[in-house]
Amino acid sequence: MTETSSVQQRIQALRHQLDTWSYEYHVQDAPTVSDAEYDEAFLELRALEEANPDLVTPDSPTQTIGGFAPSSFPEVHHPRAMLSLSNVFSEEELRAWSARVERLADGDNVQFVTEPKIDGFAVALTYVNGDLTVAATRGNGMVGDNITPNVRALRTIPTRLRQPTSFEMPGTIEIRGEIYMRRSDFNALNRRVEEAGGKAFMNPRNAAAGSVRQKDPGVTAQRPLRMFAYQIGYLTDGEMPETQMDCLALMAELGFPTSLDAARFDGIDQVYQQVNTWLERRDTLDFDIDGVVIKVDNLNLQEQIGYVARDPRWATAFKFPAIQRTTTLLDIQINVGRTGTLNPLAVLEPVNIGGVMVSRATLHNEDEIARKDIRIGDTVVVQRAGDVIPQIVSVIEDKRDGTQVPYQMPERCPVCDSETFRDPDKAMRYCTNAACPAQLKERITHYVSRVAMDIEGFGNQMADRLVEEGLIADIGDIYELTHNQISSLEGLGDKSATRLIENIEKSKQQPLWRLINGLGIRHIGERNAQVLAATFGSLDAMMRASVEEIAAIPGIGEVLAASVHDFGQEEHNRALVRRLTEFGLNVAEEREVSDKPQPLAGLTLVLTGKLDRYTRPEAETALRELGATMAGSVSKKTSAVIAGADAGSKATKATSLGVPLLDEDALTQLMAGTIPAVLAQ
Repeated sequence: MTETSSVQQRIQALRHQLDTWSYEYHVQDAPTVSDAEYDEAFLELRALEEANPDLVTPDSPTQTIGGFAPSSFPEVHHPRAMLSLSNVFSEEELRAWSARVERLADGDNVQFVTEPKIDGFAVALTYVNGDLTVAATRGNGMVGDNITPNVRALRTIPTRLRQPTSFEMPGTIEIRGEIYMRRSDFNALNRRVEEAGGKAFMNPRNAAAGSVRQKDPGVTAQRPLRMFAYQIGYLTDGEMPETQMDCLALMAELGFPTSLDAARFDGIDQVYQQVNTWLERRDTLDFDIDGVVIKVDNLNLQEQIGYVARDPRWATAFKFPAIQRTTTLLDIQINVGRTGTLNPLAVLEPVNIGGVMVSRATLHNEDEIARKDIRIGDTVVVQRAGDVIPQIVSVIEDKRDGTQVPYQMPERCPVCDSETFRDPDKAMRYCTNAACPAQLKERITHYVSRVAMDIEGFGNQMADRLVEEGLIADIGDIYELTHNQISSLEGLGDKSATRLIENIEKSKQQPLWRLINGLGIRHIGERNAQVLAATFGSLDAMMRASVEEIAAIPGIGEVLAASVHDFGQEEHNRALVRRLTEFGLNVAEEREVSDKPQPLAGLTLVLTGKLDRYTRPEAETALRELGATMAGSVSKKTSAVIAGADAGSKATKATSLGVPLLDEDALTQLMAGTIPAVLAQ
């Protein structure tokens, strides 16, 4: 086979694969690969065609705009094509794109606008004399589907434009935007779908696309869809704004949410800084973005710079590293946690996600495995976002060939061979052996961690070694370790042993709440440990308290109260506390009786989102000192939720429960001891 024929075969294979993926994504709303994998194949095809221009054909995916196939919706021919965007993936590629733009601008001053690239479903909305007349999908860029009845059913999209104040109302205007679903709304929708026996959506984009294309507009109306407007497609009987920023301003005055925090810059250095800012914000947003769109601001200059094949030369998208990829599930292993939980862990064919090689993913519990019907050998979509442990989003069932094996949780602990137990009302399965070595290692690691006793130099590897050497059988043994025992371990010497013994001794002075957290009581974390310490003042008082006394504490419910009470009733836990008391740990502390006024007494508050004026700890401390109870979750008993920037599911839940949402100005009032009017009613 000649080199040319080999290249031609590869080009044909890539075109066929890309056409198939495009059809699955745009038409079926059921993608079988991640965006990153599509982009990799597309870039390979484009590189091959650039090196072999005689093999380029008009129907190649690099020359066409998007996927399209007949559907049950009427067709709409776009008066002006809805083009796709070229992509750049690095600072070097961005600067190369900018250099081409400035060269084509022929000396004109170029300003750039940046907007987040929303991962949603593109639509074009046509308004005549202010009324919505046509709503269409992007389709193949030239012809889309008429989804007007469905869009009319959405309260979040105006069917009648507002009268602009800084611009004239155009006779006809096409608004282009992205219909999307917030992450919090997506999670709530999937729960409802699964409870009704339906199949969960793969991701928010897939859910938005499927919702918009419903045959029954009534179903669409029930879906939590929103829209960001990002472009004016065309305008007649009126004056077109001169810049992209003016277009965004006009669309906002007409009643549309526009691209979040769009900004204009004079040079590519500032643009690249903004790209990195969006990358840092990505995981804090309540909606998905997969990059940043960069456009030339001046519309006349856009036309001068022009277009090439499927893309405008005056715009590009800086694509972020992937947070989702597809790979193969090789096996499922079990890790035993500090409370005896059997935690299933997926072993994956290693895959690069966002620059990190991922070979493990959490599976949460056996109900999660059953709900997603995850089988060993499956092709799965894996997600990694920020510092979150990678997780399996979904299974691509179409890739099953019959060799996949359903998974059953073990009835015996894989570490100590003891029986496992599952409470029918709980999702987790437990090892019944409290002396299980795996549990001990995890308990020790948690006890010495930064969120608990914060013993520097005593990490998980040290915990594992000391347990394996038989030097630690429970938490109390930490305080009987000797210098000789530690220094005799391979790789450790006199200095390391001295430093570790000093740090262990220092931990005895840690506040009571850290000790309570370190004990590893099921369901009790930092916040609840602080509440318990402040309420009871000693370990002894906490362990003698009844379930009713514990449950009466604001923010502590019946489940947590039962867990704390059960811990206190077990004799080996009482023996442990006696040992820790003998070693001189801070098992009791005087509770400060504040003589300060308590104007916020009786209020239960929840903080969520990013604050501009205060850090979260200082705000919570100030509110608590004024008598407020600070809770970590929202319920009907919550007095108010204080929502900073990028507030997520807690703010959504507050709205659904009718709990007041307060902004940072109201927080400032509260920290001054003044109750806002909305809470004083």
